[in-house]
Amino acid sequence: MIDVSMPRLSDSMEEGVILSWLVTEGQEVAPGDDLVEIETDKANMTFEADGAGLVHIVAREGDSLPVGAPIAQLLSPGEEPEAEGAPSQSAPEPEAEAEPAPKAEPEPEPERREPEPGRRVKASPLARRLAAANGVDLAALTGSGPGGRIVKADVLAAKAAPAEPAEDKRTPEPGGKGTVTTVEINRLQTTIARRMAESKATIPHFYLSTEIDMGRCAEARARIKETLGADAPSLNDMVVKAAALALRRHPKVNGAYRDGSFELYSRANVGVAVAAEDALVVPVIADADRIGLTEIAATTRRLAAKVRDGSISPPELSGGTFTVSNLGMLGVTEFEAVINPGQAAILAVGAIVERPAVRGGELVPAKLMKATLSCDHRILYGAEGAEFLASVKAMLEEPAALAL
Repeated sequence: MIDVSMPRLSDSMEEGVILSWLVTEGQEVAPGDDLVEIETDKANMTFEADGAGLVHIVAREGDSLPVGAPIAQLLSPGEEPEAEGAPSQSAPEPEAEAEPAPKAEPEPEPERREPEPGRRVKASPLARRLAAANGVDLAALTGSGPGGRIVKADVLAAKAAPAEPAEDKRTPEPGGKGTVTTVEINRLQTTIARRMAESKATIPHFYLSTEIDMGRCAEARARIKETLGADAPSLNDMVVKAAALALRRHPKVNGAYRDGSFELYSRANVGVAVAAEDALVVPVIADADRIGLTEIAATTRRLAAKVRDGSISPPELSGGTFTVSNLGMLGVTEFEAVINPGQAAILAVGAIVERPAVRGGELVPAKLMKATLSCDHRILYGAEGAEFLASVKAMLEEPAALAL
C-alpha cells in the first residue's frame, strides 16, 4: 500500500482544498497519472500519482486539509485499505457508529459523505476560473475532455449560449451605502489576504525611494528590438536583471529573518508579480543573476502566460528570494509594496515618465522612473537598503553592466 498525503505544492503552502478527484474509487493508476486537483495558497494545481495501484479515496472533495494529511491510498490487487484516516467516498463513517444513539438507533448521515454542490464536477483549473468569472454553472455542463472532464471550450460554449438572467442576490443596506453585494472569495484570495495581513502585522516595514533615469535603458532596448523584434527584453526585464545582480553585492537583501536568525540564500531567484484573473500570483525566475536578458524576457513571458491560463506549476512558484512588482503599465508612478513573508525586501516600480531634468547645468528631457524598496527592518537597516537601491539605480543608468 502507498499512502498519498496532501502535498506541499508551494514553499508557503500550509493547507490545501480537494477541488476534484480525477479518478474514481478502485480505479487503477500508474505513476504520472493525474490524480486530484488541489487549491493551494497560490493557484489551483493538478497532482499526479507517484506510484501505481488501485485508488482508495480518503479525503472528500471540498475538504480542507493540512500538508501531510492523508488524502488517498494506492492498493495492490486484493489488498484492503487501512481503517485510519477520513472515510472514502464509498465507505461508511466510523465516527457515526461510535456515537451513542440519542434516541433509538443512530440515523445514517449519507449527506456527510457527499461533497458540496458542484464539487464533484470534473473540470480543469482554467475551466473553473472561466466558469466563476462568467457565472457558468459547471454542474450543468457536459465535459468534452478526457473522462468527461470539463475544459475551457465547454465553458466558452456555455457562455456564448443564451442563459436565464441570474437572480439578483443584492440586498438593500440601511445607512446610505445603497445596495450591498456580498462577494465570496476563494481560498487563494483568502490565503493572500491572511499572508499580507501577517506580513504587515509581524514585519516592521520601512521604505526607501529613488528616481532612476531610464533613458539609456530605453535606447539600449530600442537597439535590441531592431534585431529581436517582439522577443526583445522589456524595461521591466532590465529591472529584474539589475535587481538580481545587486543581490550578489548585497547578500542580506537576498535573505530573510526567521526565528531569531538571518537566512542568506546562495541563489538569486527573483519573483515577478503577475495579476491573474482573481488574485496576484508571483512566478519565480530562477538564477536571474546568471542568465541573460533575452532568457529573462522569454521566461517572464512564458510564466505570465501560464499564470493567466491556470497552468502554472508548483516549482515555477517556489523558491523566490526577492520580488519585483511593477504597476507602471497601469499608469502608477510610485507605490509601496508589501513584503512577501520569507523575503527581506520587495522592489516596487512605477511608470517611466518623461520630465525635464538638469544635466550638466542644462535643462533636458529625461525618462524618469520611481522605484521604492520595502525592507524588513529586522534584517536590513537603512544604509544597507539604500546601498542596494543605489546599485540597482547605477546599473539601470549604465545598462552595459546588465550584460555582466
